[in-house]
This record gives sequence, C-alpha cells and structure tokens, in this order.
Amino acid sequence: MKRRTFLGAAAGAAVSAIARPSLAQPAKVLKFVPEADVAIVDPVWTTATVTRNHGYLVFDTLYGQNADYGFEPQMVAGHTIEDDGKTWRLTLREGLRFHDGEPVRAQDVVPSIRRFSARDAFGRALMDATDELSAESDRVVKFRLKRPFPLLPAALGKTGTSMPCIMPERLALTDPNKQVTEMVGSGPYRFKADERVPGALAVYERFAGYVPRPDGSATFTAGPKTVFFDRVEWRIMPDPSTAANALSTGEIDWWQNPTPDLLGVLRAKTGVKVEGLDPAGGIGCLRFNSLLPPFDNPAIRRALLGAIDQSEFMTAVAGEERSMWKDHVGVFSPDTPLATTAGTEVLVGKRDFAAVRRELAAAGYKGERIVLLDPTDYPSTHALAMVAADALQKCGMNVDLVSTDWGSVVQRRASKQPIDKGGWNIFFTYLNGTNNFDPASQLGIRGNGDQAWFGWPKSPRLEELRLDWFAAKDIPAQKAICAEIQKQFFVEVPYIPLGAYYEKTAYRGLAGMRIGFAQFYDVKRA
Repeated sequence: MKRRTFLGAAAGAAVSAIARPSLAQPAKVLKFVPEADVAIVDPVWTTATVTRNHGYLVFDTLYGQNADYGFEPQMVAGHTIEDDGKTWRLTLREGLRFHDGEPVRAQDVVPSIRRFSARDAFGRALMDATDELSAESDRVVKFRLKRPFPLLPAALGKTGTSMPCIMPERLALTDPNKQVTEMVGSGPYRFKADERVPGALAVYERFAGYVPRPDGSATFTAGPKTVFFDRVEWRIMPDPSTAANALSTGEIDWWQNPTPDLLGVLRAKTGVKVEGLDPAGGIGCLRFNSLLPPFDNPAIRRALLGAIDQSEFMTAVAGEERSMWKDHVGVFSPDTPLATTAGTEVLVGKRDFAAVRRELAAAGYKGERIVLLDPTDYPSTHALAMVAADALQKCGMNVDLVSTDWGSVVQRRASKQPIDKGGWNIFFTYLNGTNNFDPASQLGIRGNGDQAWFGWPKSPRLEELRLDWFAAKDIPAQKAICAEIQKQFFVEVPYIPLGAYYEKTAYRGLAGMRIGFAQFYDVKRA
C-alpha cells in the first residue's frame, strides 16, 4: 500500500483574531459597485457570478486556487492519500469558526460537500467516484473512493460557479433545490442582513473571529486572506454614468465592471486606475431551453448557428478595443491547454439569414413565440440580447424580448414552466472563464437532463465523452477528447458561444487587488 502525505505545516501556529475597531475611531469602509444586485445569496443554489463573489466574502473553501490555476489547502491544513489514491483524509485547520461562534467541524463539511455536489457538475463527478464520505473526527473528513480521483482538490476549491462553500451543518442539510437565506459562514466578512436594501445596498462587516491561513502566497483564492476594511458596502448603481461619476468624485472606491464606452473617460481621471483582473475572461452564451418548443428540437437550435457572428456580438459589447474580446471561440477558454477550434467553422464566414430562415422552416419552426430574457442592468449581457434579438428576427423568428433586471433573469431561468406561465426560451450570460478550462466544471456542455444547468439538455454522447475525459491518462489524450466534445457540441447545440469577453475594472486609492474576480481581502488604501 502506497502512502503519500501532503500535510502542510502545523496549523497550530497562533494566528491572532482581528480585533473590532474602537468606537472612538471611524470605521474603514470600502464602497464598491458590483456587476448587479445580489438577488440570491446562496452561492450553491445559483450559478450567478455576483452571488459567487458575495460568497467569497461570507464563506471559505477547503482549497484555494493559485495564480497558476493549481490548488492549495485553504480551510484544510492538508491531506493524506492512501490505498493507491482511493482513500483521502482531509484535516481541517485549527481555530476555524463560523460567524455564530461555533467551531467548523468535519460534521459541517460533509453535508456542505454533499449539498454543493448536488448542484455542481464537478462536485457531482467527485461524488460519482465516491463510495463513502464521512467525518472521522471533528477535524478529519474521509473520502473512500471507488476509483482514484486526483482532481479532488480542484473539485473542492473550484473558483467558478457554483461555489464549494462550507456552511454550518444545520444550513448545509437544506434541500439543494431550496435556497439558503440565512448567511452564516466562516469567511472574513459577515453578511449584514439587517442593513440589506434590495436593489440599493448590501453590507458586509469584518468578522473578528476569522483566522487567515498562516502560510502560502496570497493569490487568486489561495493563501492568507488579510482584511484591511471594517465594512464593505455594495452600492447598486445600474446606470453606468452614475457609477462613473461616483468613482470620479470619490463617492465610491471601486466599480467592478465599467462599460467599455466609459473606459477612456475613467482613464483620463486623476487617481483612477483601469485594469483587467481576470486573465480567463468569460464566454458569451446564448442558452436555449431544451425542454420547451421550439428548442427541444436540436435541428432548430443547430440552424441558428448560421445567424451568429461572434465578432458582431463582441463589438456590441466592447467596441473595437480588441484587447477586450476574441472571436472564433468554442466551449473552452481561449489560450488554455484544452482550447480547440474543432467545429467552430460553423460560426465563421458571412451570415446568410435567408438560408437560416429556410433551415428553420425545414426543421419544423412554425412561428412560435420566442421569449428572450434581456437583463438591462448588465450592459455587457444586455448587448448580447439586443444583437441576438435582431439576428433572430432577421431569420423570421417571432421574438418577444423581455427586458428586466438580472436578479429577475436568475429567478425566471430556473422555471421549467411553459412561456405563458412564466417560462422562457433563451437567456444570455457569460460562462466564467475558470469554469471553462476543461470538461470537469464547464456548465454548458452537460447533457444530463434534469440535473443539467438551466436549459436542461439531454445528450448521452456528450456525457460519454466527458467520462472519457476523466479517464484520459495525459494532456494529449485529454485534448483529443475535448476536440470530440466540441464537435459533438455543435451537433447538439445546448447553447451558442458568442465570443470571449475580458472585462476591465476601475478603482481609485486602492492597492492589493487579487486576480480572478472581485475579492475583498488584501485590498487596502494605497
């Protein structure tokens, strides 16, 4: 029997809790404008990135991802692997506490993993490979696997959505299909539900009992998470001009996603810095509801490939600033090891709307109303909806563009009801770049029906290829399978990729930003 021990440095090193500020001193407040209001606060229940970002304030994860996209222990001190890779023991760091004062125990971790895995593709793959998941003691979590699963830290530390957060047992036992609304985590900030103003304000207060990891490099979601602000206030400002003015005058400190048309104005302002934090970007997505007519018919979905010009979509989002977008994009993040152009030729070349109209008729489209969900408070996503509505109308589709806010889209896209009862046919989003490195957590390519991401497509072949990828022995074999996955994807078309978009962020008077997405530890006054 082989035994490889990866236990980190002794986690018993004393790490002082962060004291509350004296009442005689003003609180240090970071004022932040997020991408949208956090309409849903449960980072397991939804794949909305704004909720993921909220989650990393309130909760912590067992592993963190570093700048090289590897995974390091975060809540765990380390782990041991035995039995030729089929037994893992994860040991929690000492001193971890939830916001209610209770210690973090393995008995909290086990149901948290189970709840997350019920909602997440990568987590489900881990549980499919697991015979037993148990709490061996208060600090030791045991996995007994059916077969080796070396990607276990990646599954429990993934930075895409859903978030593999650790909740108290009483909350983690909540039905995965129901939202958790009480926010009790062990992360660096508490969620102040009593100060919440829907559509206007969300407040986070520094958690005095948070114990940062004592070692490692502070990068992406890994290493020590040092808090320099007593409060973080999310100010909801749907109007870009209002947000730009607020940043220019110092009313706010940080605007997560300034619109491309205002970047030049912001760069010209003294003290304002504009930069890109996410090297992976996000892939624009036109997601079909595969349960309802007419898009329960893959031939109709496939016909619309001829109407999509990725460069047109990305130009509408980011203009001519090519550093912010790429076309000729498939389902895996561009410039990553498994990215491929296989099958993307259907998205290249002059668009022929008359030909698409004929293909739609031949496939059986009979003029049914098509409900497109358009989030007007997400400018970059709103642009996708507008270009798509125009393209579909040119193809002769009966388009009903429903303009609403992102929170309402997130709620409505979960409905499987017919469109006359609050259902939908198409919604738009960006698939977070860190989800798209490989088939393990790429949300959009799953074909497992009711368990799939919103849209619920069924594709046994995509599922078979995904399992083949998990069994591949090396990168060349993985890459070959990813090419086959992408070819099959363009046959099934569960969604249409609309190009890769690399957003900028803007702030003033701050330093210490981590790469990846908006995080609030290490950030301090410059």
